[in-house]
Amino acid sequence: MVDWRAVFTPDTPLLEIVVRGSVMYLTLFFLLRVLLKRESGTTGVTDLLVIVLIADAAQNGMAKDYTSLADGVVLVATIIGWACLLDALAYRWPAAARVIRPGSLVLVRDGRMLRRNMRRELVTEEELYAKLREQGVDDLADAREVRMESDGGFSVITRSREGGAGGTSRTRGAP
Repeated sequence: MVDWRAVFTPDTPLLEIVVRGSVMYLTLFFLLRVLLKRESGTTGVTDLLVIVLIADAAQNGMAKDYTSLADGVVLVATIIGWACLLDALAYRWPAAARVIRPGSLVLVRDGRMLRRNMRRELVTEEELYAKLREQGVDDLADAREVRMESDGGFSVITRSREGGAGGTSRTRGAP
């Protein structure tokens, strides 16, 4: 027989669940969104494996050994609450947005690679050229600007050789 009371009655203090969920969410947020910015634009098999392993490793830190639905609901609500709160802070305050959503980084300006910026995000020449080819740009001189966006995607702004305006294209993900 199912003990419905045990299923719906929290067996861990609610404040403890909120604190554990908050600490783990903010730690994972910092690691994944800020430090690993370059990787956030893709979802390959390796990325999925990393996410599953992180979730498994973080589960014990967040939840201890809870068994009730109420504990799980509070934990999920805490995690979603932090995601919404951080997005709202980034929307309302530019200073918070700079930390929560790192800005884009220029990798090419006026057809010249900015090697220091490429080194900062570990983007190789081969990777950069691959992104340019994906956008139909076969000559670096045709790129007015290439940026790595905060989500890991690349934006390519081209210029026409005849002096025209040029176009913008965007590709997601790291090469």
